[in-house]
Amino acid sequence: MKRSRRFTPFSKILVPVIHGCDPTAALNAARLMIGEGKILLVGLVRVQKSKSLSTASQTARQIRQSFRALSERERFQSISPIHVSYDPWRELVDMIEQENPDLLLLDWPRGLKALGVSVETVLTHPPCDTALVRGPLPGSPSHLLVPARGGPYAELALRVSLAISRASNARMTSLHLLPVDFVRNDQRDAAFLGLARVLARLPVDRRQITTSDPAGTILQESVHSDLIVMGSTVRPKESYASLGPVAEEVFRKSSVPVIAVKSQRLDETSIQDPSPTAISVLVDKWFAENTFHANEFKNLERLLSLKKEQRLTISVAMPTLNEQATVGQVIRTIKRALMERIPLVDEIVLIDSQSTDRTREISEACEIPIFVHQEILPQYEARSGKGEALWKSLYVTRGDLIVWIDTDITNIHPRFVYGLLGVLLHSPRIQFVKGFYRRPLRVSEKIQAGGGGRVTELTARPLLNLFYPELSGIIQPLSGEYAGRRSLLERLTFYSGYGVEVGLLIDAFEKAGLDAIAQVDLVERIHRNQSLEPLSKMSFAIIQTVISKLEKRLGHSLLEDINKSMKLIRYERPRYFLDVEKIAERVRPPMIELPEYQRIHH
Repeated sequence: MKRSRRFTPFSKILVPVIHGCDPTAALNAARLMIGEGKILLVGLVRVQKSKSLSTASQTARQIRQSFRALSERERFQSISPIHVSYDPWRELVDMIEQENPDLLLLDWPRGLKALGVSVETVLTHPPCDTALVRGPLPGSPSHLLVPARGGPYAELALRVSLAISRASNARMTSLHLLPVDFVRNDQRDAAFLGLARVLARLPVDRRQITTSDPAGTILQESVHSDLIVMGSTVRPKESYASLGPVAEEVFRKSSVPVIAVKSQRLDETSIQDPSPTAISVLVDKWFAENTFHANEFKNLERLLSLKKEQRLTISVAMPTLNEQATVGQVIRTIKRALMERIPLVDEIVLIDSQSTDRTREISEACEIPIFVHQEILPQYEARSGKGEALWKSLYVTRGDLIVWIDTDITNIHPRFVYGLLGVLLHSPRIQFVKGFYRRPLRVSEKIQAGGGGRVTELTARPLLNLFYPELSGIIQPLSGEYAGRRSLLERLTFYSGYGVEVGLLIDAFEKAGLDAIAQVDLVERIHRNQSLEPLSKMSFAIIQTVISKLEKRLGHSLLEDINKSMKLIRYERPRYFLDVEKIAERVRPPMIELPEYQRIHH
């Protein structure tokens, strides 16, 4: 069964039901945020120290009855017996350590008063991410106002807002308040820069106002909203915390309900440089909504029906270089399953890089078109490298959707192709999809369960996290199995060698946006693993590619030609010596810019 792709920021929300406090506002907030997760209820009764705890037995019974009534009507879960205590806040903190909820919801101010605890006590060391709710909350808000400066709590405020917006289809407006001094002194609001990148990619209306009265401006802007969601004031980690003067004034004076949040995940680094924390909202949302599994698409008749409905044609292009051991099985498996049994794929073509073994001879026996990429478009100079083969495959193929699949796979299965195609056929908004899988490492004749993908983990993913954090959710950016729509692929630049995969990924992100990229679990891929020296060269090429992309972003050169040769350390008894090899990633322009291509495809 196809699983939900909804972004679910919270899987477990804890709402204390405290004697002396109506829990309606906090419960309504939990209902709005939880989606498919769980709402945990815990009952608390506070007894004055001058009295015996036994005097609260009747009250505990009443709360148990209210729990039963709530559980019968909704998906609430009571996690413990009713707690009768002189210090219920301490007991609540202990339960939070055991249950580890994503969010604690507390009514302001009555819930705090009933617990016998101050705002400062709760917010100075919050036991988990915490939201204070000043109700009453509407059952289904239509417009959220989210004041944010980009501080470390902006991420949590965004998560709360997105969860409520998804549940109620509410419109969201972010409100960036810029201090007057910043404008007067021509200062940049560095804290907001990271958040601005996130907001630009979310369905949020954005407003910016320069003001010396942030609380008054929030109150004025909230007149067209029915809920305000905001972060509390940032304080150094060990200092005494409160809501802060702005949030306190909004809580006291607002005519609409307010939720103020504070994250537990605050450290000194995030105080000094808070902007990067907001990126995780974007990445988490993308990961939840755009990560698929090949099993979701194993109904091939359904895929064929979607292909016909959308009037699409499909090409599979296989780059090769000396793959005689596996190429025949790869071609036969895909052709038999996806062309002969179900006509999902319209053509399979082999793009060879002048193999010197029997790769082309074996492929010819499979009766598919075979090209040597150095012989395609010879007027543009023959270059070596897998990227060249992929770039020229756009010229010789005809499909609207193009799948690229490596031919060194020893456990080939049709899912390597239909998994990728399923995402594109089911989701018209997706333009580029990467495969990912477990990668066992073959050592001699033995296979280790993990360990493959060393360049991915030691080079590619660290670089993407540093310079393209929006792509940090891509599990295997270097996977050789991926697919896209021709309308996007023909507009991308291609790097000639090992940098082609990461280069295409970054280019697809910059041209189509994060939401146009997806990834699909293809389960497991077994192939021949390379020794350390080729992996070192691969890393060198990938670093070049990422720096090349940064050069375009920054508008100036970072690398000289001398930086494109790599010194390899050799050893022959009895000495070490250096061997220099040029590893220069060369760039091909978007294929659509070639007149020869335009004559055929446009």
